[in-house]
Amino acid sequence: MIDDVSVELAGRRVLEHASLGVARGEFVGLLGPNGAGKTTLLRAALGLIRPVGGSVTVEGRPSRPGRAAVGYVPQRHDVAWDFPISVADTVMTGLTGRVGLFRRPGATDWEAVADALDRVAMSDLADRPLGQLSGGQRQRVLVARALALRPAVMLLDEPFTGLDVPTQELLSALFAELAAEGRAVLMTTHDIVGALDGCDRIVLLNRTVVASGTPRDLALDSELWMSTFGVNAESSLLKVLRAVA
Repeated sequence: MIDDVSVELAGRRVLEHASLGVARGEFVGLLGPNGAGKTTLLRAALGLIRPVGGSVTVEGRPSRPGRAAVGYVPQRHDVAWDFPISVADTVMTGLTGRVGLFRRPGATDWEAVADALDRVAMSDLADRPLGQLSGGQRQRVLVARALALRPAVMLLDEPFTGLDVPTQELLSALFAELAAEGRAVLMTTHDIVGALDGCDRIVLLNRTVVASGTPRDLALDSELWMSTFGVNAESSLLKVLRAVA
C-alpha cells in the first residue's frame, strides 16, 4: 500500500501525495508519460527510495529492501548482461537475500529456480551464458529471477519494451496467471492498448495518481487521459482509446 507518498530526487519533487493499493489477485497497469514517476513509485514500494512524506507497506508491514514477499522485474538496461554467468545462476541471484551471500543454495532453492524457469519457458536454456541470450530471452530471465522468490507481490517495470509479439503474449498470459493464483501484480508500461486489454485495473499517474478504475471506465473518459498525458482532444491516443472502449 502506497499511502500519500511524496518523493524528492536531486531536490526535485518526483511524486506528490500519491496513493495506490494493489490487492492479492489483482493485475494493475500503471500508465503515464515519461517522467511521470512510475519507476520511482516502484522503487519506493521496494523500500529502495525513502519518501519525504507518506508511508509504504507490504502486507501490512513497512517496506524494506530484500523482502521475500516482493518480486521485482527491472527494466532490461539496468542489468549487466555481459557478466559471465549462466541463466540458472542468474535466476538464483534473486534468492540471495533469502539464502545469504556465504551459504550455498540448497535443493529447495534450486527447485525454486527450476520452477521459475519452467514458467517462463526457459528450462532448456538453463546452462546458457547470459550474454548469448536474445532480448526476449533476457526479459524472461528477469521475470524468472523474481518468480524464484515465490513472492506475494510482483512489481514489473516496463516488461514489454523491445519484445516481439510472441514473447509479449507469453508474458502477458503469465502475469494474468500470477494474479489469478492470488498474487498482487503491478506493472508499469507504455503499451496502453495491451494494458487496457489485459489488466484488471488501470492507474493513471503523473507525479500523483490522476485516476484509478477499470479499463473500460477509464478508456471512456477522455479528460483523464488529456490531463495525464498532456494531449489535446484531437490526439491519436484518444482515437485509439475510443476504438478499444
